[in-house]
Formats: sequence, C-alpha cells, structure tokens
Amino acid sequence: MGKLEGKVAIVTGGASGIGECMVDLFAHEGAIVIAADINDLGLEQASQKHNVQGMRLNVASDEEWEKLAKEVNERFGKIDILVNNAGISSEKPYDQIDIEDWQKMLSINGFGPFAGIKHVAPYMAAQKKGSIVNISSYTAMIGQGFNHYSASKGAVRALSKAASTAFGRQGIRVNALFPGIIETPMTKALSTSQDLLGQLIQATPLQRLGQPMDIANAALFLASDDSSYITGSELVIDGGYSAQ
Repeated sequence: MGKLEGKVAIVTGGASGIGECMVDLFAHEGAIVIAADINDLGLEQASQKHNVQGMRLNVASDEEWEKLAKEVNERFGKIDILVNNAGISSEKPYDQIDIEDWQKMLSINGFGPFAGIKHVAPYMAAQKKGSIVNISSYTAMIGQGFNHYSASKGAVRALSKAASTAFGRQGIRVNALFPGIIETPMTKALSTSQDLLGQLIQATPLQRLGQPMDIANAALFLASDDSSYITGSELVIDGGYSAQ
C-alpha cells in the first residue's frame, strides 16, 4: 500500500518541472492527483496518466480557485492534500523592476498560495484533517536576491507560519519547503553558462544541483501521515548552500 493510498491531492503547477514530478510520485503512492496548471498541453498529457486528472487553474484568480476547490470536493468527496507549487521567477535586476513586475510576481507566487489555502482549507476543516505544503525558496531565508521574487517567497514563508497556527486546531497541517537551485525547465537557462553552473555547484556543499525528485520526496513526507505531528515547519532542500 502506498503512503497516500485513498487520498485526494491538488498540486499546482503540476504539468511540468517539480510539480509534474510530485504529481507522478503522489499518484504512484496511491493518491488521486489533480494536476492544476495553465499549461493546456501539459494538462492533456497529465490526464492520460493513471490516477491523475489535469484541471486548468490560474492561481492568481480567486474565482478560479473557488471553482476548482468546489469541483474537486464534489467529484471526489474530499481534499486531503494541497501543494502550492506553481510559481514564476525572474532574473530582472532590482533597478529595472517596476510596479507591474511586482504585482505580477506577487499575484502568482504570493496570492496564489493564499487563495489556495483560503478555498481548500474549509473542505479540509470539515473532515478535521488535511495537509498543505507550500513551496517557498532558499532566497527567503538568506540575504540573496533583492528583488520581487525573493519578496514573493518571503510572503509564502510568512503565510505558511500563519496558516499553521490558524488551522492547526481544525486538524490541518501547513508546512513549507525551501528549495535551492533545482534542474527544471525554469532553470534550464543556467546550463547555457557552464561557468555559472560550475560556480553554483562549487558553492554548494553537496557539490550538485538539486533534482525535482529531491523536492517531491520531501513533499511526499509532509503530505503523508508519516509527518502527522509536524506543522509550521520549514525544510530547506538546497544541498547545504544556505547553511554556510
């Protein structure tokens, strides 16, 4: 029997990268998984997998979150797990970031997880049990990245702590993961600069970049009953980079 046997999970950004890896792992562990994304092709491919249903979701839309949570609960009878993974990044220098850049980043990376919790937590509370895993970033924990991306991931960190105390008495656990640099389509541009790639690896104690499965395995632990007494926790997965 899998670690998530009989559970219903929503994974945002589930059509590619880390999210897709989580979807595949959760389904393998017995869950019915909703891969929520705006990538229509990716959603079509996700829906062809066993125990996976692709559903379109713009995480920055309060209305779409409300609709998706209601539909999932009505179709499957419950929601056990929510992974707020969807997000965007940017390499734009701080002196070129304007209000439009800021609002777009915070609406997806910050409001997205907030709206997900807002609309999913009531269904979890009704069954007195649920696990929410939010994906932040190691940049929210160290002095690196004076930009809108770090600000958005700092918001995820604060929201995770607040949600863990707000919903703990209703049986809902809320934890956060803090990935370092993970090899995904979003970070693929790094491979175009072998010098930069080498510097990043050299600066990491474990001497490699992270893989999507490194994050997926941690998310599985926090989503499963193996972590039943863990809430409000912060798990850094960056090969030791931020420990220096």
